[in-house]
Amino acid sequence: MKFGVRKPSLRKSIAARTSVKRQIVHRAGLKMPRGYGWMRSPKKAAYNKVYNRTTFSIVCLLKKLFK
Repeated sequence: MKFGVRKPSLRKSIAARTSVKRQIVHRAGLKMPRGYGWMRSPKKAAYNKVYNRTTFSIVCLLKKLFK
């Protein structure tokens, strides 16, 4: 598990938004409401919850500094 600052990856960010799987699910209207990740894959949801609480991005840090 990572703690501290996340390194932004432009390549991964673009890949996540333009993936074929995401486009198919989005256009088919199969999106689940927020919070349903626990029912879909609880192990991944638990990991993501801990990861998002223990790390922060450089962009969020800059927003807080210049707010």
